[in-house]
Amino acid sequence: MAGFMDILGTMMQQGMSQSSNSRMSDALGAGGSGGSLNDLMGSIGQMMGGSQPKQPARAGAGGLGGMLGDVLGSLGNNKAALGGLGALAGALLGGGRSATRGAVGGGGLAMLASLAFSALKKAGQAPSQAPRALLEPQTPQEQQALENDAEIIVKAMINAAKADGRIDQAEIDKIVGKLEKGGLSAEEKNFFMAEANKPLDLGGVVASAGNQPDMAAQIYAASLLAIEVDTAAEQNYMQQLASGLGLHPQVASYIESTLGVRA
Repeated sequence: MAGFMDILGTMMQQGMSQSSNSRMSDALGAGGSGGSLNDLMGSIGQMMGGSQPKQPARAGAGGLGGMLGDVLGSLGNNKAALGGLGALAGALLGGGRSATRGAVGGGGLAMLASLAFSALKKAGQAPSQAPRALLEPQTPQEQQALENDAEIIVKAMINAAKADGRIDQAEIDKIVGKLEKGGLSAEEKNFFMAEANKPLDLGGVVASAGNQPDMAAQIYAASLLAIEVDTAAEQNYMQQLASGLGLHPQVASYIESTLGVRA
């Protein structure tokens, strides 16, 4: 079976819900247009070339341009994370089809990690070290840790899609159809369908955070990318998720605001 980074990349590029791509664009600082995403890609390109941009990518409140300013010291010239962010931004702009799914998935993890770091910092709970998705893996063990993070995020997103009770077969077919367009393999399809048909497991998602605040914040953000949060059941699910993960209300509010989720 292909890695979870590939599956996450497909889910990020194709979008799990109607608002997925617009919410990622909000997080990346697009503000409803491609301008800031293009600026972000240009800045990433300059950083990957070894020089700092003359004017760092700027975004609206909470956009990734601002987040990168918060974590740039840790991110440094990490070409893996920067390249992943560029691949994700390119995918959202429609020009990232040549990027590998794993690169887009890595960008998704980097975006979620940046958002989590920034949200925790705003709440006075900044982690003692940068999330691993923003650091270059140096060993096979560190690479596997990123793959494990991707698995946690993928399962959290699928679970969130069951917030109304369960994903019915029509919904599963619709989502899988979209993912197949993004290159979902037969094995990956079988995995997705098996996960989608499992009962809702909020406790399992909460436990997967491992009492790590940064992972808890990433799970919460990823879950918001998977659903519209426009029904009482989905709103209740997100409230229970935030509570179970032990998120400070300010952290949850910051993440929602950055992703453009309307209360």
